Amino acid sequence: MANKTQEVGGIHFPFPFTPYSIQKDFMAELYRVLEAGKIGIFESPTGTGKSLSLICGALSWLRDFEQRKHQEEARLLETGTVPLSDGKEQPLSLSSSCKETPDTPRPAGEPDWVTQFVQKKEERDLVDRLKEEQVRRKKREERLRQIRHNAQLKYAAKRVRQEEEEMERLLCLSREMLAAGAEAEPREPLASGEEELVLAEYESDEEKGAAHGVDEDEDDPEEEHVTKIYYCSRTHSQLAQFVHEVQRSPFGKDTRLVSLGSRQNLCINDDVKTLGSAQLISDRCVEMQRSKHERNRAEEEKPKRRRQEHWATCPFYSYERLQLLRDQVLVGVKDIEQLVALGKEARACPYYGSRFAIPAAQLVVLPYQMLLHAATRQAAGIRLQGQVVLIDEAHNLIDTITGIHSAEVSGSQLCQAHSQLLQYMERYGKRLKAKNLMYIKQILYLLEKFVTVLGGNIKQNPNTQSLSQTGTELKTINDFLFESQIDNINLFKVRRYCERSMISRKLFGFTERYGTVLTSSREQPRLAGFQHFLQTLQPTVAQTAVGPVEEGEARLPRPASPLMHIESFLAALTTANQDGRVILSRQGSLCQSSLKFLLLNPAVHFAEVVKECRAVVIAGGTMQPVSDFREQLLACAGVEAERVVEFSCGHVIPPDNILPLVICSGPSSQQLEFTYQKRELPQMMDETGRILCNLCTVVPGGVVCFFPSYEYQRQVYAHWDQSGLLARLAVRKKIFQEPKKANQVEQVLAEYSRCIKVRSVTPRPWVQRTAGSILGGLKLWLYNLDWYFPQCCGQAGGTVTGALLLSVVGGKMSEGINFSDNLGRLVFLGPRCVVMVGMPYPNIRSPELQEKMAYLDQTLPRGPGQPPPGKALVENLCMKAVNQSIGRAIRHQKDFASIVLLDQRYARPPILRKLPAWIRERVEVKATFGPAFAAMRKFHREKSVPS
Repeated sequence: MANKTQEVGGIHFPFPFTPYSIQKDFMAELYRVLEAGKIGIFESPTGTGKSLSLICGALSWLRDFEQRKHQEEARLLETGTVPLSDGKEQPLSLSSSCKETPDTPRPAGEPDWVTQFVQKKEERDLVDRLKEEQVRRKKREERLRQIRHNAQLKYAAKRVRQEEEEMERLLCLSREMLAAGAEAEPREPLASGEEELVLAEYESDEEKGAAHGVDEDEDDPEEEHVTKIYYCSRTHSQLAQFVHEVQRSPFGKDTRLVSLGSRQNLCINDDVKTLGSAQLISDRCVEMQRSKHERNRAEEEKPKRRRQEHWATCPFYSYERLQLLRDQVLVGVKDIEQLVALGKEARACPYYGSRFAIPAAQLVVLPYQMLLHAATRQAAGIRLQGQVVLIDEAHNLIDTITGIHSAEVSGSQLCQAHSQLLQYMERYGKRLKAKNLMYIKQILYLLEKFVTVLGGNIKQNPNTQSLSQTGTELKTINDFLFESQIDNINLFKVRRYCERSMISRKLFGFTERYGTVLTSSREQPRLAGFQHFLQTLQPTVAQTAVGPVEEGEARLPRPASPLMHIESFLAALTTANQDGRVILSRQGSLCQSSLKFLLLNPAVHFAEVVKECRAVVIAGGTMQPVSDFREQLLACAGVEAERVVEFSCGHVIPPDNILPLVICSGPSSQQLEFTYQKRELPQMMDETGRILCNLCTVVPGGVVCFFPSYEYQRQVYAHWDQSGLLARLAVRKKIFQEPKKANQVEQVLAEYSRCIKVRSVTPRPWVQRTAGSILGGLKLWLYNLDWYFPQCCGQAGGTVTGALLLSVVGGKMSEGINFSDNLGRLVFLGPRCVVMVGMPYPNIRSPELQEKMAYLDQTLPRGPGQPPPGKALVENLCMKAVNQSIGRAIRHQKDFASIVLLDQRYARPPILRKLPAWIRERVEVKATFGPAFAAMRKFHREKSVPS
């Protein structure tokens, strides 16, 4: 791809092609935000090249920043001084942020020679550090250059791997021979003093160095974290898409990029991957590394010990191979799939290899959860101090932070965890130390009190327990602790014990073995009762665990220990009292009841990010309304208003390529207002069907209709089927429904795509009317050549003109990554229509939403003439969902579409102001259906035929 460098404001931005003017503005503003260390809120609609603008703008700044830094380091190493504002020079202090001027106050009575000595020492220390950093940088660059250009290193690494594999194979054969010999003939007892003549367990210096190197240098402290950009998005598919954009950009060859993921995505150990659950995979991996460390310490303490215990370690956790994998990761830009393939080839763990590459990386790509959760961030080796963070697809950032730090446990999980832990303590109690027993009893006490506060009995089966009191109750954290009678327990210590002891992992291993473990006659009845109890709680799990899985049968992920979920709930209870609430949901039975922690203030966790980072950019295609980000996230996180910069650009399409309509009434003059009270009326559902029937007669190609919820979509579909409207729609469009199951989405989209792609050879009547002219004849000829009009599933000459997809706001198909060019429109300039039925307000009766509204009303100031913050939250949630759905209509510069908003409430000025600017500027409000239908017909006639 050609590199066409653009100069904007004296800054050079390499770009793969000539950018749009809005892309130039985007890159220039992004550059200024990063340079000034601001917090940016960037909005660039779908189809305007936001990803490339982020890549080229941010990496251009990083390029210039590194050049200035290297130049300054070279000058400092040469002179050891820094220029003052008056043109003079002074010695450099400890760091640029700690520069001392002549006016800096000194301790009273401090002699001048002391001050000079301290300054000179600081200068020498800084110069020494700069020299060391320069040496490390040159070594790294030379190492990567050799790997990039010298294939012999790759062959040498492959030869080393082959030698290790052969050595491991021979060792396995030797162990098998020893085991077979021991079974066939018992070993003779040794005479006194003869023990010293037997060889001890042997390990070469290289093997010891490799093994111990991982322990000592796990985080590679010798390598400093260079200034870098952390890019995060919501899903792995979005991250992979971004990485591919980097590969195609002018920075693709020279950028050191690392893709981070969870152990579940990166693990290549088949024995661990079969655990299924992400929590189990993570715990097992950590346990294997801990086993390796314990084995190394045992060998150091007792080098002459011949008979070692069995230690389960991971064969892919080798320091030398991880170092090589780290360098190979840094050489070229790779996504998660390529990283896994590289790890399998190198027989080195991609999870740890990518972690080792973080310090030297310039661009780190990772999912939301890894960056926004402090414990996960720390475990991954991510350091945000002085770095840049880009958060893409950030329209749901507040909900994401809230979801990450919320937790819910059911009554059955509490009972199951209590039973498991009690049986574990009874079986191994005599082997445990006093502190272990103390903490286990504290956890058992917590579980019992949690069940009691729900109204249940820990000693009874939760499936058969009926609760006398039902309903939902919200409490502050302190009130919940007092009511549960656990306020005397230090939850911080219990949380730390659970993390360090890995008791949930031990408990899971115990429950995995209870059916097959060999026990004494005294213990067998106890474990048999335990097994029966677990089967009553989870009969399907118990049954599948006993019988073997048939070949070809899909294996479900093994459920994690319920204590793992409870640990998250315990951690959430350590949140400050004012920042969260506990929801007690009491249903008919204990197993259906639950305890849920709700985070009310996501800013408390986001504050850590904005405090440490040099700059943070929140970007998305539909960021409106941005008041939520400013008030709930940034202001509450302590960010000054002057530090926040907003940037919003228009679209690249011509203004007349989009037709947004607000329709206030239908064909039979029925007023359209889909409130909870009115939307289920038969006349409202009939009017909606008539509107779609009319629209489908003038809109060829794909039509997507969004409903507020799955339940309402199902209800409307059933009503149309009964009234005959569904049959009328099926005459014009092939009808699809969004599935609830994620594994069915691709199949529905494929069928929808197939019906959109197939072309018709029959021209429409309005094309025939233009056939008398030369131009009309040419257009007719183009249609007969099957260029533009779609035909459903190959029914040539029929009346079906595409497909209608009934979708749900916020569902699996409302994200733009699903609606690619081949799915929502024709290959060339085919039209597309997006219909929004009603306004998708959240459930105002939800206890969680009511508590959130009350919290905002108490904490946020109310502006003059503005609604209460709680009411504004509800409107903003609704309009964010609308904007995210209708923003799918336009995907590229030559695209066009119509957007139909079916509800008269959209005509209100406060609602219209919350639409994206590029839609708001063109929206037309139609009080009756006739003018709206005429505008739709005229728009699609003009846009469907090439001029």
